[in-house]
Amino acid sequence: MTEEQMREFKFRKKRTDSAIRDTFSQSGIINNKQSEIKNNNTMKVVGLTGGIGSGKTTVANFFKDLGIPVYIADDAARNLMNTSENIRKEITTLFGAESYIDKLPNRKFIASKVFNDKTQLDLLNNIIHPAVAADFEKWKLQQDAPYVIYEAAILFEKGGYKKCDYTILVTAPHDQKIKRIKARDQSSVEDIEARMNNQWDDERKAGLADFQIENLQLEQTRRDVENLHAVLLKVRKN
Repeated sequence: MTEEQMREFKFRKKRTDSAIRDTFSQSGIINNKQSEIKNNNTMKVVGLTGGIGSGKTTVANFFKDLGIPVYIADDAARNLMNTSENIRKEITTLFGAESYIDKLPNRKFIASKVFNDKTQLDLLNNIIHPAVAADFEKWKLQQDAPYVIYEAAILFEKGGYKKCDYTILVTAPHDQKIKRIKARDQSSVEDIEARMNNQWDDERKAGLADFQIENLQLEQTRRDVENLHAVLLKVRKN
C-alpha cells in the first residue's frame, strides 16, 4: 500500500496497537497519538457514516461487493419500528395514539413531530437507538467475516463510534450533497438544510474519524474502498 494509493484517507487513529502502527507507518499516515484498541482476535467493527447526500450508502455497497457484511442502522430502525411492540408503546406514549395506525408507524405524523424540534428528535432517537444497538449485536454474531461495517447516519452524534474499532467518514461538497438529495426525493433546499442542521458538520466529525473518503467520482471512491479494505484485512491478520 503506497502513500499515493492512500492519498484520500486521513488517518487520525487515537487508539492503536503495534500491528496497526507497523501497517500505517509504511504509508506515513499514522497519528502520533496512540493507545490501546480492542483485541485483534475478535471481529472488527468498522463504523461508516456521513452527512445526508454524502453517499455513504454507495460506499457501503462497495464494501458489500467485496464480501463484507454491512448493517444499515436506518433500515434496522425502520424494521424495529414496524415489529417491536415495546418501541410502538414508547413512541405512542411520546407522541400520542396517532403515531401508529393499525400497529404500523405513521411516519408522516412522527416526522412532523421531530421536524425542526431537536428535543423531540433526541427523545425519539433515545427510544430507537438502544434497540438498534441490541439488534446489531445479535446480527454480528451471525456473521463470518474479518470485519463488519456498521453504517449509521449519526454515528458520532450519539456516541456509537465508541463501540467501533475504526470509523470511516464519507464527505462531499455542500452543494453536491444538496444536488443529490434534490434529485433523490425532490426536497426543497430549505427542508434539506433543516435536516442537515440536525447532524454535525463534516469538520466536527472529521476530528473523530479514523479514515475519510471524499465521494465525488464513483470509480475513485470504489478504488478508495478497495484500498482501505486491503489495509483492514492486513491489520486483521497481524
